Amino acid sequence: MKYHVLLFLTSLILLNLTPVSAQQVTCQPEVMETVELVSILARTAGFEEYNMDMGGQYTKDTEAWFAPYKNHPTVSYIQNLRENYGIAYNAPAGLAVNLDIEDGNIKMVGKKDQLDSRWFEVDLDDCVARLNQFYTDTRFHEFFQQHQAFYDDVLQQYQTQVVKYFNQDWYSRFYGTEPGERFRLIIGFTNGGSNYGATRQIPGQLKESFSICGYWTHTQMGSVVDPKNAKQRAAPTLIHEFNHAFVNPLQEIGKNAAILGDIPQRLLQQDFNIMSQQAYPEPKTVFNESVVRAATVIYMMENDY
Repeated sequence: MKYHVLLFLTSLILLNLTPVSAQQVTCQPEVMETVELVSILARTAGFEEYNMDMGGQYTKDTEAWFAPYKNHPTVSYIQNLRENYGIAYNAPAGLAVNLDIEDGNIKMVGKKDQLDSRWFEVDLDDCVARLNQFYTDTRFHEFFQQHQAFYDDVLQQYQTQVVKYFNQDWYSRFYGTEPGERFRLIIGFTNGGSNYGATRQIPGQLKESFSICGYWTHTQMGSVVDPKNAKQRAAPTLIHEFNHAFVNPLQEIGKNAAILGDIPQRLLQQDFNIMSQQAYPEPKTVFNESVVRAATVIYMMENDY
């Protein structure tokens, strides 16, 4: 009963929130070198959430290439970040989308205040310098280039077998507006069954909302690009994450903050331990997830699921 009430209330709140300004949106799956870099670093450092080993030959290639670097200084460094600052799960992915690589050099391009709060006490200049060391010493770009044909093949399959189930026009009709952020769909080839959301704000550009969807080929779960499983397994993740491009900006509008009051905090307090364990430790995040999941249910009801 609690969840039925939650779905109704969050949907009702959603429909009364002030909409955001119109922007055209597209959905095209991508691979991002910085996401693969940080994810593989986390995997090499033993982060269990990046060690699901569900990527078939890609996982084997990753292990063969990077296993010799398990004692690299940057590996020890990120292990300490996990222990001391809780840098894990979505936090590495959130940093990764705020990085760029130019002429073989990694640099920070997003705003620090857009990162998960766990990064706030970390010296990001030092962190980026250490990432550059790992990037160079492991010949990471060479590994990335060698797998470009594989990335392209999976992205093409994802586009034709998953995105085809995605009714993008539904969102503008349902919300009454175009999204307030540019939406980008990233396939995280080292993520296994995990999916993460992240944002980036480059000065002078539209804010970007990233959905980093996991990749797996485990026979018991089915591949994300398996036509038999695409609609029921992969498409719902895309449906869910795309809602974030509409929902996340809503709380940033001043009028909406007054409408919501302490609702986000109350939602978090209802199940604080469970939410924290799922990497949802903040009221804003829990509210966004609640509204997104309510909207996802409505989408699926209206699109023959």
